[in-house]
Amino acid sequence: MAGFTYEKNLPHQERAIESVLSVFNHIHPPKQNSRDENPEIMFSGSLKMDNLQKIQKANSVEDIPLSGSNVLDIAMETGTGKTYTYTKTMFELNRVLGVFKFIVVVPTLSIKAGTKNFLQSTSLAEHFRQDFAGLYGEKEIQLYVVESQKNKTNKSSMPSEIVRFVETEDTQKIHVLLINMGMVNSPTMAGKDKNNDGSHLIKDQYHVPFEALAAVKPFLIMDEPHKFPKEKKTWENLLKFNAQFVLRYGATFNNQFENLLYRLTAIDAFNDDLVKGIRAFTEQIDGDNGERIKLIDLDGKEATFILNKQEFKLSKGENLSRIHHAIDDLFVAEMNKSTLVLSNGLEMKKGESLNPYSYSDSVRDKMMRQAVRQHFELEKQLLTRNGGRIKPLTLFFIDDIQGYRDEKNQLSGSLKTVFEQMVKTELENVLKNESDEFLRQYWQTALNDISQTHGGYFSRDNSDKDEKIEQQVNEILHDKEALLSLANPRRFIFSKWTLREGWDNPNVFQICKLRSSGSETSKLQEVGRGLRLPVNEYMARVKDHAFFLNYFVDSSETDFVKTLTDEVNNAVIKPIVFTELNDELIEKIQAAYPNETKKNIRNTLADLTDDDDVFLENGFAETKKRFPKAFEVSGSLKKDKIIRSGDRAEKVKMRVGKYDELKALWEAINQKALLQYKIKDEAAFLALLTQYLRDNAHKFTKTGIRTVQQEIQVSNGLLTAVNSESVYDEVFEPINTLNYREFLLKLSQTALIQMKTLHQAFFAVRDVLDISKYLNEQTIKAIQAGFDRWLLLHSFSAFEVGYSRVGGSIHPTKFTDSQGNPLSEIKASDLGNKTQIDDFKDPLAEFLFESVFYDSELERENITDNRIQEVIVFTKIPKNSIKIPLAGGKIYSPDFAYIVKTALGETLNLILESKNVSGSDDLRQEEQQRIKHAERLFAEINRDVNVKFQTQFEGEQIVEFLRAMM
Repeated sequence: MAGFTYEKNLPHQERAIESVLSVFNHIHPPKQNSRDENPEIMFSGSLKMDNLQKIQKANSVEDIPLSGSNVLDIAMETGTGKTYTYTKTMFELNRVLGVFKFIVVVPTLSIKAGTKNFLQSTSLAEHFRQDFAGLYGEKEIQLYVVESQKNKTNKSSMPSEIVRFVETEDTQKIHVLLINMGMVNSPTMAGKDKNNDGSHLIKDQYHVPFEALAAVKPFLIMDEPHKFPKEKKTWENLLKFNAQFVLRYGATFNNQFENLLYRLTAIDAFNDDLVKGIRAFTEQIDGDNGERIKLIDLDGKEATFILNKQEFKLSKGENLSRIHHAIDDLFVAEMNKSTLVLSNGLEMKKGESLNPYSYSDSVRDKMMRQAVRQHFELEKQLLTRNGGRIKPLTLFFIDDIQGYRDEKNQLSGSLKTVFEQMVKTELENVLKNESDEFLRQYWQTALNDISQTHGGYFSRDNSDKDEKIEQQVNEILHDKEALLSLANPRRFIFSKWTLREGWDNPNVFQICKLRSSGSETSKLQEVGRGLRLPVNEYMARVKDHAFFLNYFVDSSETDFVKTLTDEVNNAVIKPIVFTELNDELIEKIQAAYPNETKKNIRNTLADLTDDDDVFLENGFAETKKRFPKAFEVSGSLKKDKIIRSGDRAEKVKMRVGKYDELKALWEAINQKALLQYKIKDEAAFLALLTQYLRDNAHKFTKTGIRTVQQEIQVSNGLLTAVNSESVYDEVFEPINTLNYREFLLKLSQTALIQMKTLHQAFFAVRDVLDISKYLNEQTIKAIQAGFDRWLLLHSFSAFEVGYSRVGGSIHPTKFTDSQGNPLSEIKASDLGNKTQIDDFKDPLAEFLFESVFYDSELERENITDNRIQEVIVFTKIPKNSIKIPLAGGKIYSPDFAYIVKTALGETLNLILESKNVSGSDDLRQEEQQRIKHAERLFAEINRDVNVKFQTQFEGEQIVEFLRAMM
C-alpha cells in the first residue's frame, strides 16, 4: 500500500510555521561553536520582544501577555496537524538557521508510538524531498528514541540513543531525540541509575544525560503542554535540557501561556472545515426517577452508600449490584479513609454520586448495537463513494477488560461474545439486500471470521508477548496504513481509556464510551481521537465533504453536548482586531448603535483612517473608545435582575375601619369546607379509574433507554447543538426500574388508591395498556397528576360533588391575626403582580387597600374605575386565601368580594371571579370546572349568609350584576 499523502502549505499550518520563524527575524548570523552543537541564536537589544509583539499583532493574539522568555507557544486545536506543523518547522529552522538537533517530548507512550511512526515514515521523508521543489534538498530526519531499560539485560548507564544523538556531527540530517515524560523523570536521565558510576562519559565530559544533552544547545519541542505544568517535577527536569528555545504545541494550555505566537481555536477548526463535525448519541433512561447512589462514609474497611434513604455497607470486592439491580459487574476494588476506587477505575470521594443505569449491561448492549449498526451504514456510504474508498473505524472505550480478554489475556469474555454476535447479526442483515459487489465481498470476508473484525489495546499490552495481541497493538499504535488497508478486516478497536488522549487515527468515525471514564477530562480531548479529516484508500486526505464523528455516551453524560459546546465557546477569547474600516466593522457598530448611518460612522472615524480606509496607528483602539458598546463583552448580571423569592417583598396598607364592614362576609367565606365525592362504591370508583386509563393509555412513558441524537455545528461564531432524528431509527429499548408489586405499592401511597383497585384497573385495560412496560416513577407521577385532572374535568358529568362546612376557628387569615383583628398591611404580591406606574390612579374610596395591585386589566378597572354608590366596601381576595377544594385535590380562590347596601337597608354580598376573556366559550375546560365548584360551594354558604357568586367577562360591568341581584 502507498504511504500517507501529505498536503503541503495548508494555510493554518503555514501561519503557525511562519510565526515561529518570524521570532528570529533580523538576528545576528548564528554562531557555531562545535560541529556537534546547534548554532547559538543571539538577539540584540529589544529585537526579540519587538518581533514577538509584531507576531502577536499580526495573528490577533495581543490579549495574551508576553513574558519575553525562551518559551514559544503555538495553540492548535486537536486534529489540525500539530505534529506535521512542528515537523515542518524543524525543516524550516534547519534551512534558515542551521539548527539540526531537536528534542521532542511527549507525555504518554501511546503518543510516543504515534510520533515515532510519523517521524520514521517513508512517505513523510519522500514528501519533504519531492514536494517542495528541492527546497530542503536531501535532508531527512534521523530519529533517536529513548526507551526504558527496565526489561533489558546488560543495561548501560547511558542510553545508547542519547550517546548517538549527542555525538553526531552530521549536519546533512535533522536529528530528533524522542522521549516521553516517564523517561524524563527517570533516575537514568539524572545520572542516578545504579549502573552509572560516572565512568562512562559522553564527549569525555558528561556522565549525566541531562548535562550531555544540554551541551548540544538543543531546540526543545513539547507536545500536549497541559501535561507538563510548571509546578510539577517534569517541568523542572525539562529545564535541565537548557534548550535555546522551547516550542510548545497543543490544543490545551489551561491559559498558562508564556509567549503565544499563534492560536487556532476549535471554532476556527470547525468554521474552516479543518476537522469533522460531531454528532452525539446520548442514551437517556425514560422512567429513571433521578435516583443516585451516594457515597456517604469511608472508614478504610467499609464504604457506606445511600440510595432512597436506605444505607448499604460494602467491603472490598463486593458488588454494587447489592445496592441497585441495574448494575452489572461493578465492585469495590480499593479504598482508604478518603477515596474509594471501583473496578472500572472510577474514584469516588465522600459525597459523590453515580447513576446506577450507567452500569447496566442493557445500556451497554444498546450502545454497542447502535454503534455497530451506524458503523455499517457508514461503510455503505464511504466504501461506495467516488474519488477513492474510505475505510471507517469505530473506537470503543470500555472498563471491563476481563469482559474482552481473560486473565491470560486471551480474547474471550462476555462483552466479546455479545459484541461478536451483534456484528454477525448486523452483517447478515446488511448482506440480504446489498447489490454492490465490492461491499458484498468485503462484508462476507468479515462474516467468515468475525474475530478478525476487532482488536484491542490496553496498557498491559506493552509487556505482552502473545503474537495476535502484538499484531493488534502494532496496527493500532504504529501502523496506521496497515489498519486502514481494505485488505484488513479489522474496523473495531477496544481500549480502556489508554487511547483517550494523544492517539488518533484520521479514519475514526465513531467513538463509543461504553462506560464513564472514571476521571474528568476535556470533552474536546476525548472527541479529538476522531476529529481529523479522513484519508482514502490512496492515503490522501479527503476534504470535499462534510464528515461527522459519531460520539456515543450513556445517561451519566446527558450534558455531554452542553459541556462540549460550553468548553469550546468559553475558549473563544480571541478578540477581533480590525486593520481597516470595512463593511463588517460598520455593521458591527450599527448593531450596537442602530441610529447611526454608514455615512455618520465614516465621518466620525475619518481622522483615524487613511485614504484607503486603513486605520492609522492606534486608530482601531480609538474606534473602540468612540463606539464602546460595539465591543462590549458580556459581563456580570445587573443587580436585581435575578432575586430570590421574598427579596424586596412590598407591603400594601389596609384602610382603617374598612375591614369591619367586610368582616361578616370574610369570616363566612373563610369557613373550612370539605369536598364530597358522590361516588356510589369502590366498584363505581374502579369504573372511573378504568375509563381514565383507557382515555390516556397512549400518554405514559415506557421504561427504557432512548437515544437522543444531536449534531454540533457552528452558528454566529459559536458551537450550537441541533437535535437530529429519523422515523426509522430504533430509539427505544426496555429496561426495568421497579417490579410490579413495588410499582403498585408506590402508586397506591401516592395516589391514595387501594392496591387491589389499581390491579383490577390495569387488568381491565390490558388490551390497550401493558403496564409491565411502564413500571417507573414517571408513570406513577403521570397517573397521580393525570387522574386528578381527569376527575376535575369529569366532575358533574361522570359523578357529582358536594360540600359540607366544618366548624372551628378560622383565624388567622390573610386579613386577620389569630385573634381576628385586622392586619395593618399585607404582602402586595398576594393581591397581584402588577401595579400602576404610568397614568397613576388611586383606588376607589370603597376599596379595602390604599394601593392598586392586580393581575389583569379587567381587575384594574374594577379597582380604579366605575364607582357604584351602593357599594360600601370591596376587596381583591388574596391568592389562596379562600381555599375552595376541587375534585382531583387542587384548590381554587375567586378574585373579588363586594358588600352592597340595598335601598331597603339590606346587605348583599357578592363574590366575583373576573376573567379577562370575552365569554365562557373562551375559558379552558379546567377553568369552567373550577367555576362550577365555586358556584356549588357558594350555593351551600348562601343558606346562612346572603351571598352570590358571579363570573365577570371582558366588557361586563359590576353594576350590571348588582342590578340583576337587586
